[in-house]
Amino acid sequence: MRKRFDVIRFVLKCILIPAAAVFVIYMINKPYKKIDAQKYLDIVKFETVGREVWEIHVANLGSSHGAYDFNYSEIEERGYTCFNFANTSQSYDYDYAILKQYAQFMEEDCVLFIPVSYFSFNNEVVNASEAEAMSLRYYHFLSPENIPGYDPYVDLLTNRLPILSAGEDILKLFPNINPALVAHAADGGINVEEFAMRAGQRYSRHFDNKEEYFLPERIEELYAIIDYCNGHNVIPVLITTPFSKYYKDLVSDEFLQQFNETVTMIASDTDTRYYDYSDDDRFRENLEYFSDSDHLNDTGAAYFMGILWDEIEELQQYH
Repeated sequence: MRKRFDVIRFVLKCILIPAAAVFVIYMINKPYKKIDAQKYLDIVKFETVGREVWEIHVANLGSSHGAYDFNYSEIEERGYTCFNFANTSQSYDYDYAILKQYAQFMEEDCVLFIPVSYFSFNNEVVNASEAEAMSLRYYHFLSPENIPGYDPYVDLLTNRLPILSAGEDILKLFPNINPALVAHAADGGINVEEFAMRAGQRYSRHFDNKEEYFLPERIEELYAIIDYCNGHNVIPVLITTPFSKYYKDLVSDEFLQQFNETVTMIASDTDTRYYDYSDDDRFRENLEYFSDSDHLNDTGAAYFMGILWDEIEELQQYH
């Protein structure tokens, strides 16, 4: 009898302990999902496509140069629908994935700007862990068939049970023991010396420790994006956004020659226009238009869009 009781107790433990663990995980996963969502506020905009935003006339893909350098407010005031599909550190394979998912909401002959930055044919991310962290955001808004290298396990951790991959972020559930992070705002005005120093940091991020600046797969992905546009009545426009001289002047002539040859080749092969504003005198030394050495601020982005409205031939259909 005693032996039978011990067996029953053992079986109950085998059932109840895992059940209790699952219950605890479920209970703390619910509040943690709200905390985890704060990391992805920059992709909330994608929820509006197909609900509040459709029949898009002008849009852009791209990484941070697309995300920050395109301000469509004035064009939208003219009655046109625009959308910024860019995200920080977004590479061409994700640009292509986004295009395949959302091209259905673009008007026929929609103008799509495709930024071509100096890191576009490599990667803006600096290591594998950063690339993995960046890839998680796409599980929140892309369909599985469109996510490059889709992994069901990653999907489970990202959308269903993020608590299982919380790491140190789990401390955010307990604000009393969570270390305080203090952000210091930049001083007003432009400190040219500091601006130049940060330009060097940006250059190092984009160019240091890269074995190859022009990866064949990135070039092929750009070809694929343009081909998809041409097959779905979308007008692709290649563009390099403005840089300050403190960033541009650090780039070697040898790299610039190979970069220009590569972009010119792609533009010629696909009969696509390329507009280069990387060394534009209207921006080069006017630091009041920049948030850092290679990104425009809101004022600069609005001014830049006004220039594009006047100068980009593909936009003339809306005049």
